[in-house]
Amino acid sequence: MNELFDFGPATGIGSMPGGDAREAAKTVTGTFAWPDTGMPFLPELPARGPGADMIGRTAGLLVELYARVEPSGWRLGDRPGRDTRRAVSWLGEDLDALEEFTQGYEGPLKVQAVGPWTLAAALELKNGEAALSDPGACRDLAGSLAEGLRLHLAEIRRRVPGARVVLQLDEPSLIAVLRGQVKTASGYRTHRAVDRQLIEATLRDVIGVHTEPGAVVVHSCAPDVPFALLRRAGAAAISFDFSLLTERDDDAIGEAVEGGTRLLAGVVPTTEGPLSDPAGSVMGVRTLWRRLGLHPGLLADAVTVTPSCGLAGVSPAYARRALAHCAQAARSLADNPE
Repeated sequence: MNELFDFGPATGIGSMPGGDAREAAKTVTGTFAWPDTGMPFLPELPARGPGADMIGRTAGLLVELYARVEPSGWRLGDRPGRDTRRAVSWLGEDLDALEEFTQGYEGPLKVQAVGPWTLAAALELKNGEAALSDPGACRDLAGSLAEGLRLHLAEIRRRVPGARVVLQLDEPSLIAVLRGQVKTASGYRTHRAVDRQLIEATLRDVIGVHTEPGAVVVHSCAPDVPFALLRRAGAAAISFDFSLLTERDDDAIGEAVEGGTRLLAGVVPTTEGPLSDPAGSVMGVRTLWRRLGLHPGLLADAVTVTPSCGLAGVSPAYARRALAHCAQAARSLADNPE
């Protein structure tokens, strides 16, 4: 198994409901107490509006590139404006709250940002087309993101000096980029598929900004996660919606586990409703393990339990229950791996 970094038994994906940064930070740090119940993370609160959403938040991290909100979405511009300042302000508020509730904390702490390819698919150029349409723009965007992440990680270390920082790159559009399924501005065509080697190399460059060995996870809640590509690019852990796995993924999952890659398995629903008992939530993980012929004793070392995706669309009460349920399900997995 990966001996360089322990991601813990459970964690969240990133987004939380509501707009109260202190309440969100209190919930996350109270639920995930390292090492017993899991890894806390920096909450994202997109309900506050533009700049707190995942694209706007990451756009605010860019260095010497700026974005503003247009009716069609986020668009790159020449200078920082109100929307960039708002994104920076929201992030500062979230960091203040996290710092308040992590005084003296020593353990892993996860922060999230949009990865280079989902960002290229979402950010528009001046002509209204996605940055994905221009190889030079993609290259500049990835470089700007890498530098912004380097500064962001340094800020986290300054604020929470005892933390071992985990970087999560969110890449929900990665498969669409690989397959040429990202629509043009007109909606009638799609952008050409990007070469897999270029995608891998770009991800490797961005992942490489994190100096903590083995502390980068790539998250995608889309089907057909490219496990092998992400592992080659340097991801130490891969986060995914467990319900979207099919038997076609078995070989890739088995190779990942045997190669020491941590699996962040999204098994707790992100829609309101009753939750099953904790053991039932991880039953599918145990079934997968048996199907792959993996040793049950590897489960606790290989799997971190998470919600299936972000929790921004649920009530605060359900979000608290869902995160607590992740910790309980992880404990069930460790206590009863068979």
